[in-house]
Amino acid sequence: MDFLVLFLLYVLLVLLSILLVCLYSGRKESLPSRVVAWFAQALSWIIPARVQAAAQKVLHRLFHTRSRLFVVLHLALEGLVYAEYSWEVFGYCLELEFSTSFLLLPYLLLAVKMVFFMLCCKTDPGTITKSSQALFLPIYAYDGVMFEKGAECPTCRVRKPARSRHCGVCNGCVHRFDHHCVWVNNCIGAFNVRYFLVYLLTLTAMAGVIALITATFLIQVVVLSNMMLGHYTDEQGQERPVDSFFLIQYLFLTFPRIVFMLGFVLVLSLILGSYFGFTLYLVLTNQTSNEWFKSSRYKCSCSKPCSRHAGYKNLYSRGIWGNLMEIVRPLTSPGKKRR
Repeated sequence: MDFLVLFLLYVLLVLLSILLVCLYSGRKESLPSRVVAWFAQALSWIIPARVQAAAQKVLHRLFHTRSRLFVVLHLALEGLVYAEYSWEVFGYCLELEFSTSFLLLPYLLLAVKMVFFMLCCKTDPGTITKSSQALFLPIYAYDGVMFEKGAECPTCRVRKPARSRHCGVCNGCVHRFDHHCVWVNNCIGAFNVRYFLVYLLTLTAMAGVIALITATFLIQVVVLSNMMLGHYTDEQGQERPVDSFFLIQYLFLTFPRIVFMLGFVLVLSLILGSYFGFTLYLVLTNQTSNEWFKSSRYKCSCSKPCSRHAGYKNLYSRGIWGNLMEIVRPLTSPGKKRR
């Protein structure tokens, strides 16, 4: 099963790459991050010091300075998927008389995604400066736990409004800071989180719809050929009924690019769907990624077992509808900021 092994290795590589990106740009104190750090330390005994120093410089430049590399990578991967979809899958599906509107749906989602992708990239997330800090300070109340009144950013030298944070990549403090997204090369804050949510939704839908169309096409090929009713001869010369492993190998041999693309978009749709669900949960509870991650530092002082968030109380939730409205219409806006 050489092709099946190759496909599994391919999926594993995709998952590992995405995991490393998430871990390297995530919390250093988390268990997966500590495992990765331990593994890196073990490798440091083998890899020469010069190579380690060069790798650290490259990683620092990729994840801790603004770079368009991930934007280009994002668009390149998207282009490859759509090229394969347009070149082979679309034509085959037309021959099998699939609904044309169904086949055109990925292109519509792509157009919508590109609009919100550009808005995520270009919109000021809510940069706080000395001249604008007075407008941001009264927006949110200080909880006295995660956000202390009177705190000053040592880098920007501005008073830090509640829910703000300094981004070392963008080199500025951001109002209602969520996270820095390398895929849009911008911070996600109060003024572009609404665009980011729609961007994530359309990106997930794109991957899911392409995976659905491609999987439906391959199932149609199997059904129309009556392949599951056939037999094959194994390496020992024995005749066996067609099983799932043989079917996967056959599809690899017949449609290698399509099956590789299906594997990629399936993994991507699962990861993006999970992340979109997490982001939607944060929106509905009026939390940011930064606040959710930092809340684990505040432990309950009682002797009884406490939940993860027991030491921190979210003061900013105004109910599901109010939380949604705060995302759609931020409590302050760039237009007000300019007045």
